[in-house]
Amino acid sequence: MSKSGILIAAFFVVGGAVVIWQQLQPSSSMPGHTMTTPDLSQTEEGAPIADVVVPAEFSANARLGKRVFDGACAACHGANAAGQNGVAPPLVHKIYEPSHHGDAAFLLAAKQGVRAHHWKFGNMPPVEGVTPGDVKMVVAYVRELQRANGIN
Repeated sequence: MSKSGILIAAFFVVGGAVVIWQQLQPSSSMPGHTMTTPDLSQTEEGAPIADVVVPAEFSANARLGKRVFDGACAACHGANAAGQNGVAPPLVHKIYEPSHHGDAAFLLAAKQGVRAHHWKFGNMPPVEGVTPGDVKMVVAYVRELQRANGIN
C-alpha cells in the first residue's frame, strides 16, 4: 500500500474512532438539563418557561447587566431570563450554555437579530439602543443566572 493510501486509511480509522467515542459519552451530566426544548403545550401563553433560581448576590457587572436586561430584554425573555411561552425562550437553559452559545452570540443577537433555530417563537429582531458594553453586562448577568441553575 502506498503512503497516501495508508494516510487516508488512518484518517478514516481515527475519524471513526472519534465518532464512536462521542456517541458513547453521556448526553448530559446534569439531570434536567437537555438541549431539547421543553413541551410547552400545557404552559399558559406568556407564562415563564423555566424555573429560575436567582443567586443571593450578583457581581457588580451582573447587577448592571440586570438593569439593562430588565429594560431591554425582559419584555420578551421574561423576568430573570425565564422566557415567556409564545414570546421568547428562556436564556437560563442548556441551549444557551457558554459552550453552545458563546458570549459573542449574545452580542450578535442584540446587534443583528437572530433567525429562529432552536425554538418556534419566530425570529428575534435586533435590539435598538443597547451598546456592546451593555450586552457584555447582560451576558455577565445571564451567565451568573445560568451558573446558579447548574448551567456552566
